Amino acid sequence: MAVSWRSWLANEGSKHLFLFFWLSLNVWLFWKTFLLYYRGLQYYYLHQMLGLGLCVSRASASVLNLNCCLVLLPMCRVLLAFLRGSQKVASRKTRRLIDKSKTFHVTCGVTICIFSVLHVAAHLVNALNFSENYNEDFLAINAAHYRGEDPRKLLFATVPGLTGVFMVLVLFLMCTASTYAIRVSNYDIFWYTHNLFFVFYMLLMLHVSGGVLKYQTNLEEHPPGCFNPNKTLRENTTVPKAFEEPFPNHTTEPFPEDLSVPEPFVQNNFMRICSEEPKFQSHFPETWFWISGPLCLYCVERLYRYIRSNKPVTITSVISHPSNVLEVRMIKDDFEARPGQYVILHCPRVSGLESHPFTLTMVGHQDPRKEFIRQSTDRDQPFISRSIRKLYVDGPFGSPFEESLNYEVSLCVAGGIGVTPFASVLNTLLDGWKRYKLRRLYFIWVCRDVESFRWFADLLCMLHDKLWQENRPDYINIQLYLSQTDGIQKIIGEKYQALNSRLLIGRPRWKLLFDEIAKCNRRKTIGVFCCGPNKISKILHKLSNSSNSYGTRFEYNKESFS
Repeated sequence: MAVSWRSWLANEGSKHLFLFFWLSLNVWLFWKTFLLYYRGLQYYYLHQMLGLGLCVSRASASVLNLNCCLVLLPMCRVLLAFLRGSQKVASRKTRRLIDKSKTFHVTCGVTICIFSVLHVAAHLVNALNFSENYNEDFLAINAAHYRGEDPRKLLFATVPGLTGVFMVLVLFLMCTASTYAIRVSNYDIFWYTHNLFFVFYMLLMLHVSGGVLKYQTNLEEHPPGCFNPNKTLRENTTVPKAFEEPFPNHTTEPFPEDLSVPEPFVQNNFMRICSEEPKFQSHFPETWFWISGPLCLYCVERLYRYIRSNKPVTITSVISHPSNVLEVRMIKDDFEARPGQYVILHCPRVSGLESHPFTLTMVGHQDPRKEFIRQSTDRDQPFISRSIRKLYVDGPFGSPFEESLNYEVSLCVAGGIGVTPFASVLNTLLDGWKRYKLRRLYFIWVCRDVESFRWFADLLCMLHDKLWQENRPDYINIQLYLSQTDGIQKIIGEKYQALNSRLLIGRPRWKLLFDEIAKCNRRKTIGVFCCGPNKISKILHKLSNSSNSYGTRFEYNKESFS
């Protein structure tokens, strides 16, 4: 299966270009900071004491500052939803890049974990060097109090050391609880540990305020490595008490005009003379500049979301569907959403902090608002059994499925419960399709059993009948696939007669399906939207990047519940 560079650039080009820019920024920042502490005159004495541990610790800290700044931005959902609106960002490529915000958040998080390990290792070396290379001549830059001091005291008896230990523990909990296995088996652990990010940032603010590493401020009066004759004289000569008064400062007589000044006195090649002792000062915490902006932005957004979602919604009805699906109909004042968006539901009776994302299935001017809530996973059980009485709704927020109506041709593929994001799209088309750019929709739904189709079959039949009445039967192409044949006769009947001919046994032959769609839509750009198992997603992603002989380009978009 050959890869089409045109399709690959459309699907992966913007993402890889952005990642290349981000990676280059990390490398440049690391190398720039490394050289600054390795060659910088203001860090000469500190580098002599700590060696490469100083350079690596500060270089890794610069990378951590950058990524601790960036990791919060993808979680500003209101900002992304604002930018996601078609009227805010005109370029579809940019909007599709915004849809990768979760991936970028994970990338920054992994980078923080990796460089935290490097940062901690370098500071362990620094603690050892502070103790082993203790020098009484430079007490100002010595973190140790005497030679041979236990390095563990520097780790557990100082503000930077103690906060660093706690930050490592918090980061370890957040990292391990973010794995796929933990999120699937016990979502509560992931939720609560991830909210420790606020503790992490508070510790980070304290960590950088310790001022352990210092730089020299008087480089002109004391060039690094210079010779101090007054200090040498005081150390090697015993002065009688009668002469303990300071010697007067005599001005050196200038050389006669007719005599040339000796070369060593001009270029000072043999020895650089210093006039005073080195003076050192702690840096202003640069981390505050890096994280204060994104952290304040995120906190303001969370406050705005809390105020916006503080009013409970009015629940009008709750309908039970097959396959453990509940339809919750609700009304909320001043609520506007676009097809494909989702909301976050919060139930105080279940948890004061925990909330869950759920798909909107009816938006726009349709009233009341609908949401399909699945009951099939353990993490949603409390919301099904206890939260129906009182719910708070936060949102709406953007998703890749908003673009499904902005293509001339769209291919929507759903696996099992993954059909819910497409419900709002189909409901929108049921109200009227002429005002949208979409002119042909391929709808593929793969399920294990017939019962999974029943709760969604009514909507498909209504849309099919409406398009036939408007003489547009080719507007939507519906294909339903059953992986199990038990009970197939249950769906056969007059009520779902429109779907009988579109019900197939087995799994789709994806390569033939893509070739057929490409052949029917030559030289067009087709939006591919997938919500379902990763196995289906990977196949569609690969096929979207593959070449075809019809000049058709597939642009891949994906949503997942995990």
